Amino acid sequence: MVEELGQIFESSGVVVVAHYEGLTVAEMQDLRGRMRDAGGSVRVAKNRLAKIALEGTDVADIAQFLTGMTVLSYSEDPVAAAKVAEAYAKDNDKFEILGGAMDGNVLDRAGVTAVSKLPSREELIASIAACIGAPASNIAGAIGAPASNIASILSTIEEKAEAA
Repeated sequence: MVEELGQIFESSGVVVVAHYEGLTVAEMQDLRGRMRDAGGSVRVAKNRLAKIALEGTDVADIAQFLTGMTVLSYSEDPVAAAKVAEAYAKDNDKFEILGGAMDGNVLDRAGVTAVSKLPSREELIASIAACIGAPASNIAGAIGAPASNIASILSTIEEKAEAA
């Protein structure tokens, strides 16, 4: 169990620690489903075991958040788990985000909120693809424009010649 938790802390792009006291089973299943859809996972673990797993890691300081009934939300995507946790916290008052870790840095509550507002990996890829594709479409438009201009000029000259 400790090794598994250690792997979560080491390999995840982001880990969010939250209190979940008072959540029903259905609400917890809803959280798990949302997280799974975003490519993340939810894990409830004993705080004592999680603290042992954190020893010697770059993010050992998140042990300060491991008190009471805590749940770990994590994902390989450095933003996905934070986005889902923030959205879920807005929908459910019983889910309280305490902090987390991202890329070896400990995040407080405000840090998790800031990370959740960053674009996800998919959004970044889409914007990069759009930037790469835009010049190609501009070039195609520029190449095609002179030909259409010449055709319209010839059409105008032909119409004037027929009229005269």
